Amino acid sequence: MKRKSMLALLLAVSMTCSMTAATGAVAFASDDTATEESADDTEAAADDADAADTEEASDDTTEASDDDQKAADEVAALIDKIYVQERTDTTDEDCKAAKEAWDKLTDAQKELVEGEEASPEYFGRDTGDASKDDPRNQDEIGENELLVVSFGTSFNDSRAEDIKGIEDALAEAYPDWSVRRAFTAQIIINHVEARDNEVIDNMQQALDRAVDNGVKNLVVQPTHLMHGAEYDEMVEAIDGYKDKFESVAIAEPMLGEVGDDATVINDDKKAVAQAITDEACKEAGFDDMQAAADAGTAFVFMGHGTSHTANVTYDQMQTQMDDLGFTNAFIGTVEGEPEDTACEAVIEKVKEAGFKNVILRPLMVVAGDHANNDMAGDDEDSWKSQFEASGDFDSVDCQIAGLGRIEAVEDLYVEHTKAAIDSLGASDEAATDDADAEAADDTKDEAAADDTQTEEAADDTAEADAE
Repeated sequence: MKRKSMLALLLAVSMTCSMTAATGAVAFASDDTATEESADDTEAAADDADAADTEEASDDTTEASDDDQKAADEVAALIDKIYVQERTDTTDEDCKAAKEAWDKLTDAQKELVEGEEASPEYFGRDTGDASKDDPRNQDEIGENELLVVSFGTSFNDSRAEDIKGIEDALAEAYPDWSVRRAFTAQIIINHVEARDNEVIDNMQQALDRAVDNGVKNLVVQPTHLMHGAEYDEMVEAIDGYKDKFESVAIAEPMLGEVGDDATVINDDKKAVAQAITDEACKEAGFDDMQAAADAGTAFVFMGHGTSHTANVTYDQMQTQMDDLGFTNAFIGTVEGEPEDTACEAVIEKVKEAGFKNVILRPLMVVAGDHANNDMAGDDEDSWKSQFEASGDFDSVDCQIAGLGRIEAVEDLYVEHTKAAIDSLGASDEAATDDADAEAADDTKDEAAADDTQTEEAADDTAEADAE
């Protein structure tokens, strides 16, 4: 009986435990569901929050991007305003405003600057140290001025080495003359002023400065290559000031007189051809042009080119190279009416001549934008890229150096300036001779008048005696 009672008790306890366990399981399951639902709710809330944050961030980015572009566009407009060939009453203020606006931009904003002429390179490109240059716009210079007129360049290193190199050579050769500077490209003047705070005179400013300084004798030495459009405009500007000086003389440009056709060469062209090839060979490691030719190397000298009739000068330089026996020297031009001097034509000439190595070098006074971009740039239309793309050459290299830094070229300018200075003396002598001749004529007239008066007096006396 006791045994049955014990079994019954154990069975009851077991059933109770089972029911409790089941109840607990249900409770635990309920708790898990609740936890899962809570987790889902939390995750959903987080997703909603993230979505909201992302949308807000996107809006902020869009807003920031719009603001960045607006700031960049404002600077681009200011650059385009000073990228002009005419100086105005507000030019100095406009140059200052453009630079101040650029300096306020972030690096990211600067990359967005894009206008009709504006780009990040206008202020952002490193072209060397402007402090090495001298604008040569000082006053109180005495009675004799030597005004050196150049097209100009915004490349600081080239301006200091090429243009200043010529000016320094002239200053050393003629210490009794004050060397001053004028650029004919207002676009370049504005660029240098805005970026580097270096103020260079244009032609009118330079001539007005000479008048204000009381200059009596003015000699103008252009650094232009030839008698082209720039030279003609310079002469026209000077003609308007000739009556403000006692004497004015304009020296020859680098290559002298143009001539009628491609066959016309002269001593100036010969000197420049020899100077530039000597320098090119030296830099390339050759003793002379023949040694370069024997090594399969050709030199291509790239000039600017012009629509002016003086463009024939480039063909004359090719004639001069041929006359010197330089079979591996080729002349080309970037602009104007190139025809046989266009890049593709020059490539074909070098190819036909059998040269496999090419060295490009500018036929320009300064190694500026054309030399760095049109000749040696990475764009597909640069001369370097076109020569490489032809697939006809084993190597294509560039020498970025202007003519103005070559000593023999500087000496040529010195000679041209001397001829101009000497012409002033010749003019003075001619004027003196004319004055002496006029004085002699006056003396003869006076003597003749005296003789006439004496004769008339004698006649009167004779008549009186006869009476």
